[in-house]
Amino acid sequence: MTSPSSPASLDAAYAELDRWIDAHFDEEVRFLQALVQVPTDTPPGNNAPHAERTAELLQSFGWQAEQHPVPEAEVKAYGLTSLTNLIVRRPFDSGPSRSGPGRTVALNAHGDVVPPGEGWTHAPYGGEVVDGKLYGRASAVSKSDFATFSYAVRALEALAASAQAPALKGAVELHFTYDEEFGGELGPGWLLKQKLTKPDLLIAAGFSYEVITAHNGCLQMEVTVQGVMAHAAIPETGVDALQGAVTILNALYAQNALYRQVISKVPGINHPYLNVGRIEGGTNTNVVPGKVVFKLDRRMIPEENPVEVEARIRQVIAESAASFPGIQVEVKRLLLAHSLKPLPGNAPLVQALQKHGLAVLGEPLPEKGTPLYTDVRLYCAQGVPAVIYGAGPRTVRESNAKRADEHLVLEDLRRATKVVARSLCDLLHTAA
Repeated sequence: MTSPSSPASLDAAYAELDRWIDAHFDEEVRFLQALVQVPTDTPPGNNAPHAERTAELLQSFGWQAEQHPVPEAEVKAYGLTSLTNLIVRRPFDSGPSRSGPGRTVALNAHGDVVPPGEGWTHAPYGGEVVDGKLYGRASAVSKSDFATFSYAVRALEALAASAQAPALKGAVELHFTYDEEFGGELGPGWLLKQKLTKPDLLIAAGFSYEVITAHNGCLQMEVTVQGVMAHAAIPETGVDALQGAVTILNALYAQNALYRQVISKVPGINHPYLNVGRIEGGTNTNVVPGKVVFKLDRRMIPEENPVEVEARIRQVIAESAASFPGIQVEVKRLLLAHSLKPLPGNAPLVQALQKHGLAVLGEPLPEKGTPLYTDVRLYCAQGVPAVIYGAGPRTVRESNAKRADEHLVLEDLRRATKVVARSLCDLLHTAA
């Protein structure tokens, strides 16, 4: 007879988890469709309605989602409209244990998204399923992992109530938050600051074929170039803010050639880079523009010092502005997101996900970094070891995330749900 802690018992538990997920997969897809069908464009960031809808769906599982609205004044000051974060706490205790209370493992996914933009051939909030793919904004990043994580926990609860249950001890928390696109400070950052949670380990939304343990940092800045408006017929009476801005932009873009020489040692991360994503200014075609505003995004590899990076950007802007007489320049920091560096305590997460990724997907999952930045860094800053893993393809580009026709291959959702459920079983297993 096998004991609740034997390998044979665990193998039976993994098979039971897989069977439950397969049996409920159509329901999981409908759950994801319902989440995609409630818009969460950020900006404007009116995301409390989605949290309310999510809480309703979770209640149908018999779960009570704690709704934690961020005070309106904080939300408005942040540039958003409404924001409610959710926490679901599910305890597990299915066997005798002398190992203490067990781990609390948190699973975090964000529901806010960039607006759909143009070029869609499927309704961006339709949740349409075609040829095994579910289309819609956030279908891949990262409402998909609302589904992955919820159904992984449901499968584990079904296992805990079955004859195949191994000894489990601890708890799982679901953290569904709504400001990752703005940096996460009012999502995970706010939950941690309010001391509403302090898990032992964290898995955050990601893709199915890799385990992410590091990511880039991000500095975003707004640069205002002030000149003097004038009639286009007599341009010498004004100061062209756009030409001044072009001088600054040329100097900033020249930095990218230098950044290519700075190579990260983290697999999956290459070099720093700078992008200017938005420019606006001027009043009319026949008027010399008196004001131009642009916003830049500087990605920082884990080896870089954010203080030094920001100081250098400001220096480049100041020196190039000085070469164009008559303009005045104001520089404002919009966001400083530190890079994610792996904490030593993340080994149980990496080992569990790689073990079950190989079993379910039939291929090894590399441990690597990503050039993206995420709000996972906020957990690590509080000493919570974390990794990034969830439902999705091998690359962001394959999913069309932040582009038209974003989609999720449903088989990736099924497989990722199994990998996460099995990994949670290992992490809460009292003999682990």
